[in-house]
Amino acid sequence: MTAQLARNPAARILVVFGTRPEAIKLFPVIAALRADPRFEPVVCVSAQHREMLDQVLEIAGIVPDHDLDLMQPGQTLDGLTAALLTGLGQVMDAVRPARVMVQGDTATAMAGALAAYYRKLPVDHVEAGLRSGNILHPWPEEVNRKIIGAMASLHFAPTETAAGALLAENVDPARVHVTGNTVIDALKWVTARIAREPALAGGLAEVERRFAGRRIIGVTSHRRENFGDGMASIAGAIRRIAARPDVAVIFPVHLNPNVRQVMNEKLAGLDNVALLEPLDYLHFARLLGLAEIMLTDSGGVQEEAPALGKPVLVMRETTERPEGVAAGTARLVGTDEDRIVTEIFTLLDDKAAYEAMARAHNPFGDGRSAARIVELLGNEIGQA
Repeated sequence: MTAQLARNPAARILVVFGTRPEAIKLFPVIAALRADPRFEPVVCVSAQHREMLDQVLEIAGIVPDHDLDLMQPGQTLDGLTAALLTGLGQVMDAVRPARVMVQGDTATAMAGALAAYYRKLPVDHVEAGLRSGNILHPWPEEVNRKIIGAMASLHFAPTETAAGALLAENVDPARVHVTGNTVIDALKWVTARIAREPALAGGLAEVERRFAGRRIIGVTSHRRENFGDGMASIAGAIRRIAARPDVAVIFPVHLNPNVRQVMNEKLAGLDNVALLEPLDYLHFARLLGLAEIMLTDSGGVQEEAPALGKPVLVMRETTERPEGVAAGTARLVGTDEDRIVTEIFTLLDDKAAYEAMARAHNPFGDGRSAARIVELLGNEIGQA
């Protein structure tokens, strides 16, 4: 092995991300790359989401090698994409990586893949193949994923369904690998850490005392397609749910003003609702543990909550994670106020309905996805 490593120096992998979900799903892969002498990972963040990204970097012990710090108030998608493409291209020219790794469906991931393609660099796509079948739901993430898929060299699909979607788009089967989702690796790591050091998630202690004895509904909401009437309807549903004396709602409110303004107007001051600042990953994992049900329009929560046996009601019309719906761990409820309330009350009042979702098999992974990805990369570069 020593002679082989001398002939084949460590392959430099530029890992590009910009948001909290990307950081959560990539930090297990970065750790696995760092532990493997075949690789030299170089981390570049765009800071598409500054504060929420930094929380995960600190928890995971990652200091980026390059930080574009591109977040601007009220930035447009076209302005952001242009800045990403230029900035990431400059980093690639300086780093000269062997390969570029991106995750998911963000503007950073799409621009990172495109900048790599312009330089004829292989692109490795973590969490590849998710498709809703509707280019406006989720928007613009559905198209971002499809663009990355058209350029990727290796497609690390989290599930067989995702792999099937890629094969249906005529992606070379030899390029598609089912690895599981790295979010489960991350969740197992962080819950084990909280178990060892409970004080790390002690920031929710006051809310826990306030709502002792009540059934917790955890809420997240930030999707662009829900801005406007959708957010107003979601807020109305939460208000009605929180009117039950046996229920309390914990809602870390996204920083986007299209979310914060509506939720503050509709929900501030309610006894049974805690509107919190965005939680770092440790405290969010604690919220997943506390919640009886998760009400969300997020993608990642659809994967994380079932790993802890928590039913997920998805406030969207479509999902690029149909495996959860098929397995029974998640249910699409849209943004209709009456529908959301009815579905929540059914789970609260019908034990059999709740148990059917809580005990359903989580299809998204076993916590060993990062190791599979790194081994596949090793095979690809011929240093296995």
